[in-house]
Amino acid sequence: MSRPSASLRTAVVWEVLKDALDRRAKSADRAELDVLDTGGGTGNFAVPVARLGHRVTVVDPSPNALFALERRAAEAGVAERVRGVQGDIHGLFDVVERGGCDAVLCHGVLEYVDDPAEGLRNAVAALRPGGGTLSLLAAGLGGAVLARALAGHFAEAQQALAAPAGSWGDGDPMPRRFTAEQLTSLVTDTGLEVASVHGVRIFTDLVPGLTEESESDAEEALGRLEAAASVLPAFHSVASRLHVLAEVR
Repeated sequence: MSRPSASLRTAVVWEVLKDALDRRAKSADRAELDVLDTGGGTGNFAVPVARLGHRVTVVDPSPNALFALERRAAEAGVAERVRGVQGDIHGLFDVVERGGCDAVLCHGVLEYVDDPAEGLRNAVAALRPGGGTLSLLAAGLGGAVLARALAGHFAEAQQALAAPAGSWGDGDPMPRRFTAEQLTSLVTDTGLEVASVHGVRIFTDLVPGLTEESESDAEEALGRLEAAASVLPAFHSVASRLHVLAEVR
């Protein structure tokens, strides 16, 4: 018995992002894009994006994460395509150029900043005015409420449901969570057009272990289920994470 793999938990986001980058490259008539990964940490997305042939700048406040990013990029043979700089989304233009990116990844950032709207405006301002893609990934409120309830922590589930930031208490490691409507509203307020919304980790965070006869077959079946449910609005409300893809109008 084992937990679903990390690659399965991010598979939906990766497929959407990869397709979006392919479309952006064709639209820009350039094989190599300039991609900014805010809060990109150790390169979970930056390194695979670099493997596609794009240049990636990772902005992260943690020196340790950036050191791990450098090592990971070198091991993957893409060190020349990945650059790590220390900083955060509120001081983004202290370390990167405004309006210089074809795509911006803002994954796991808005949950931790004091002002999500301001942080997102900075991310969008990094996009080229003539055309750019935003990939936004954030914690979902409904998934946390469901998880606490299924674990028997009913009071915490109710607290998360009622709290403005979606936190279930002092021990909650996640300062803020969002509904799909809140995220899409933040995006459209920046002037971007929402292209798609996907629910992420709808089932994988709830599966205690893969116990079917063939673990690989079980993971493959779970992946297909995640992909099928991710596009259905009814499942966005119970997803652990929400992914919004948006474009410069």
